[in-house]
Amino acid sequence: MQTDNKFLDDMARMMSSAMGTAGSVKDEMEARTRQHMESFFARMDFVRREEFEVVRDMTALARQDNERLAAKVAELEAKLAKADKPAPAKKKAAAKKPAVSKAAPKKAAAKKPAAKKSAG
Repeated sequence: MQTDNKFLDDMARMMSSAMGTAGSVKDEMEARTRQHMESFFARMDFVRREEFEVVRDMTALARQDNERLAAKVAELEAKLAKADKPAPAKKKAAAKKPAVSKAAPKKAAAKKPAAKKSAG
């Protein structure tokens, strides 16, 4: 059933015009927001996801190498400490102390300066 009410026809046209305007305002707001966000991210110097993942993988590999090398250093230090230990010595006869020379050089006697006579 259709009505010939002019008021309702005007309201329907106005509402569809408002919906079209609201849609264009929405599109305009999205475009401006996108533009502002792109500008913000460009100024903040963020890293792309791909670059981040590459650096993360490189870091993981470096960490594994570091752990492997630390284990190798610990192993080599243990071998070195084992090699530096003196072999257990067999009991020897009482060792003689080296003779100390009694003829130690004498210190030169310090000469005292001659007392000056003051002329009175």
